[in-house]
Amino acid sequence: MPAYPSNNGVLFPAPLQAKPFPMKKLRKAVFPVAGLGTRFLPATKAIPKEMLTVVDRPVIQYVVDEAREAGIEHFIFVTGRNKAVIEDHFDIQFELNHTLAQRGKDDQLARLQQLQPQAGQTSFTRQQEPLGLGHAVWCARDLVGDEPFAVLLPDMITLPGKGCMKDMVALYEKTGDNIIAVEECDPAETQKYGIVGKGDDVFNGFKLTGMVEKPKAGTAPSNLYINGRYILQPEVFGLLSRQERGAGNEIQLTDAMQKLMKEQSFFGYHYRGRTFDCGSPEGFVEANVAFALQRSDLNSDMADVIDGLLAEARPADKRRA
Repeated sequence: MPAYPSNNGVLFPAPLQAKPFPMKKLRKAVFPVAGLGTRFLPATKAIPKEMLTVVDRPVIQYVVDEAREAGIEHFIFVTGRNKAVIEDHFDIQFELNHTLAQRGKDDQLARLQQLQPQAGQTSFTRQQEPLGLGHAVWCARDLVGDEPFAVLLPDMITLPGKGCMKDMVALYEKTGDNIIAVEECDPAETQKYGIVGKGDDVFNGFKLTGMVEKPKAGTAPSNLYINGRYILQPEVFGLLSRQERGAGNEIQLTDAMQKLMKEQSFFGYHYRGRTFDCGSPEGFVEANVAFALQRSDLNSDMADVIDGLLAEARPADKRRA
């Protein structure tokens, strides 16, 4: 890398410049929604976990809204059996729209129409066997084609107005490379996550020096964990097609990315907002509380309800005090 002198004559690396060639626009996003949701049984016996609601909309709707805010034009869902309701959710319900219009519920009708993808913007493909996240992404290869694409895990949602993918796209447009979003975790809990190594700051992100899945205690390269948002180059599909099964006897996306990192650059985007893991019951409940408190039409009443429930939950001796 070339260097340039500062005012005192010390050499510093020249700042990274945006790539001169025209890079392909990021148009497509993949949503792996084939999971069984066993941690939510019996609720998910007949209802996909992605359709469980946080306040008044399904979890998957928040993730699609985040992608749309970032300029994504084509939404690709990798589904499984008993997931047809997800496809129905993103389709038009003529009877419902007609009924709302007849009853003068114009606000509700406008809200539904605002969330409705345009014709041809959604695609659905099947992951016939639960062979892991890497396999689910690979199932979307023909729909993605030879383009960069985003991956958003549907369990992980961010508070509205603080979306992660929009800033990731901004970093991609500067670098043209692979982008992974990360957040900070307690250093004592790095063994629970996929952790990245942090290099030099670049634009609104940083260069990735490596990544490791659930490192042993005391061996993690940082406390920055992968929060379920990716922008990847299509070459990852070739690696996934040859990828051997890894942790959990599944085809892991992290394993393929580690191989791709030997050939292409990866950058990290440090998301400063808050991500809620709706794949666990406690994270799902926490998301409902946080999202309700953020709503101007709900926050005051919800705060009173929460205060009351907390008072009832305290031991009797503490209530008297």
